[in-house]
Amino acid sequence: MSSHTHPAVSPGAAVRVAVADIFRRHAPRYRREHVLTPGQGKVLRDVVACRTAALGGHVDVCGVCDHRTVGYNSCRNRHCPTCQGIQAAKWVAGRVDRLVPTHYFHVVFTLPSELRAVALANPGVVYGLLFEAATATLLELAASRWQAQPAVTAVLHTWTRQMLLHPHLHCVVSGGGLSDDGKKWVACRKNFLFPVKVLSRLFRGKLINALVVARNAGRLKFVGTSAQLANPIAWEALCSTLYRSAFVVYAKRPFGGPEQVLRYLGRYTHRVAISSSRLVSADDDAVVFRTHGQQAVRIRPEEFLRRFLLHILPDGFRKIRHFGLLAPANVSTRLAAAQLIVNSLDRRRRRETPDIPPARTFAMPDGTCPDCGGPLVRIVVHRARPPPTVVLIA
Repeated sequence: MSSHTHPAVSPGAAVRVAVADIFRRHAPRYRREHVLTPGQGKVLRDVVACRTAALGGHVDVCGVCDHRTVGYNSCRNRHCPTCQGIQAAKWVAGRVDRLVPTHYFHVVFTLPSELRAVALANPGVVYGLLFEAATATLLELAASRWQAQPAVTAVLHTWTRQMLLHPHLHCVVSGGGLSDDGKKWVACRKNFLFPVKVLSRLFRGKLINALVVARNAGRLKFVGTSAQLANPIAWEALCSTLYRSAFVVYAKRPFGGPEQVLRYLGRYTHRVAISSSRLVSADDDAVVFRTHGQQAVRIRPEEFLRRFLLHILPDGFRKIRHFGLLAPANVSTRLAAAQLIVNSLDRRRRRETPDIPPARTFAMPDGTCPDCGGPLVRIVVHRARPPPTVVLIA
């Protein structure tokens, strides 16, 4: 069932369902009727079990009034809509010391629509090449125009607000870089990074060349909707089409400073295809969820699951990567030198810790009963285990 615009949703409409509820209700049938990868099956199981007795938890018991509070463990699956908030906050807190106190730019590189079928069949390879081509474009332009190396963080998103496949890379780029000799900071203009047309063409050349190399090396497989590309003639036709296309690259409004960068990263690094807060309703016939503003779409539950599973990344694939000054090999050397130089450029700058997501995401119980103020004792409850299988031996 194709999606269509649903009447605007009232801002006060209450969320009556969670993503886990939809999975719990419809995933068993979906698994019977579709072939899933091991990773997709694990995501379905984890999201259903998250914050339930199946994963165990703890009980906080007051020794005075016997007040009890039960808390269940999270699945910690990176595709789970419930688990990502605290993970994002912890990740951002660990990035504070790696920021260069300068202005930043936000650049988005989009995988052409003609390559989506190839990406579906080869997500690890194609998304990896997307990272390489986009960040190599940024680093090459910085080297040729500034003779310097910037700090780059790249985050992969694969969805639209309708949960359709739309792979694109969000790159946060420092407004300047450390000179090649490591002795000075080369700053760029506050409102201009690189020409968009130059970014697009260079990115196009690097990505197409990388795909051709990968195909020649046998790293790409063509199945499903991309099966016809196994024919060399069809592949050459695709490459010719891509070379004539304008790859979509755009620079969004630049960040004002490190604080804005952290706020952005805190909201987007650990985002998944959809959160429960966007759900409006769900039943046996349809799932309704918000898209832009108060607009919503209505699709069949089976289609909802299909779209969600489009965005499950291969095991071990890193959707957040760092390049340039932020590359692991440069953090303790060139990045530290850049921070020292930029800070010394303005002695009047007070180096304060930038804002990070609210500390409440780290809050632990204070050990005091909310009813009487007595001490709480935590009892750990281990995860449920299936009963042992009995095998009769004749």
